[in-house]
Amino acid sequence: MKTVLREILTAGLTTGVVLLTQDRPFPWSLWTAVAASLLLPTRLRWPWLATLLCVPAVAGGLGWAPALVAQFRLGRKEKSLPLQLFWVLLLTTAAIAPVLLLETIPVGTLLLAFAFAFGLAAAPTALGALVTTRKELTQSLYETRRARAAELEAQETSARAAERARIAREIHDAVGHHATLIAVESAALAATAPDDTVRDTALRLRALAKESLAEMRAALGLLNSDTTYPSLQELVDRARVAGVSVTLSESGDAPLSPAVSRALFRVVQEALTNVTKHAPGASVTVTVDRSSPVRVSVVNGPGDLPSLGDGGGAGLHGLSERVRLAGGTLTTSFRADGGFSVSAVLPPGKPKVDGQDSTFGGGASAAATA
Repeated sequence: MKTVLREILTAGLTTGVVLLTQDRPFPWSLWTAVAASLLLPTRLRWPWLATLLCVPAVAGGLGWAPALVAQFRLGRKEKSLPLQLFWVLLLTTAAIAPVLLLETIPVGTLLLAFAFAFGLAAAPTALGALVTTRKELTQSLYETRRARAAELEAQETSARAAERARIAREIHDAVGHHATLIAVESAALAATAPDDTVRDTALRLRALAKESLAEMRAALGLLNSDTTYPSLQELVDRARVAGVSVTLSESGDAPLSPAVSRALFRVVQEALTNVTKHAPGASVTVTVDRSSPVRVSVVNGPGDLPSLGDGGGAGLHGLSERVRLAGGTLTTSFRADGGFSVSAVLPPGKPKVDGQDSTFGGGASAAATA
């Protein structure tokens, strides 16, 4: 409705200006200018057509009012500078041609008239182009700020996760080492003790050591979790806001443990972050299959812009360790088309405690054999 009212007002004002002009050099000056004014709404779809309709009106001497409006729209929509210059020169020629054909004027006056007509046609065109350029730059700046904010948020999240992982590894290495020694020593004691009571106590001690280590690893998994953990769809939506073209495909409904869910999320997050840094402008396909086993794949094509990253590549090493601790495997590879692929295979249920069977079971078996 606003557009209709605006166009009625525009056509009415330009037509009024034409009708109020008393100087009408040619018999066809009035009706060509009125027609050009009334047909100005065509500029919304075909700016060049509105300018073309103004050419005979400008030649008649009364068409500058609709021509200024048409040229402003042409400057807004036409991206090609040669085409903009063509329409400016066409209007300038239409304005000067009747003077050349019907009058004899000095060269200096003719050049002045040409410069005036050229400026009158070029000014609204340039103004329209400047308005469009300013709008595009403002939008680009806004998108850059949003992308920067998303990148900073991702960096903060990654830093928190890295610190949690560092603390978890330190606890795991220190406490896990001693718990493992307790379990092995208990197994050896149970295998060599002649007293049944001592043997039973040693076996209970070994079982308690194994249980303590399993609970510690579960607690470390909670340490690395986040109470405000977003979904994959929210992660993809954030990437789209930052300007990444992402397609998400999900299938399967197998229940996932918290550790696997976190690893799945981090695989997608790290891959999207790498695309933003190292392949700006690339399209990304995220495929998630929550079956048994769980499979996730993030594939991007070649980037359209220069890389924004520093080439560190440490994120994938940490991601590989996270996936391994969840009981899965991570695979990365370059593609023939210049893109990159990140894929992971994860267990659907509660992952096996890393090293539990080999460390405790093997130690107990060896001790029992001895």
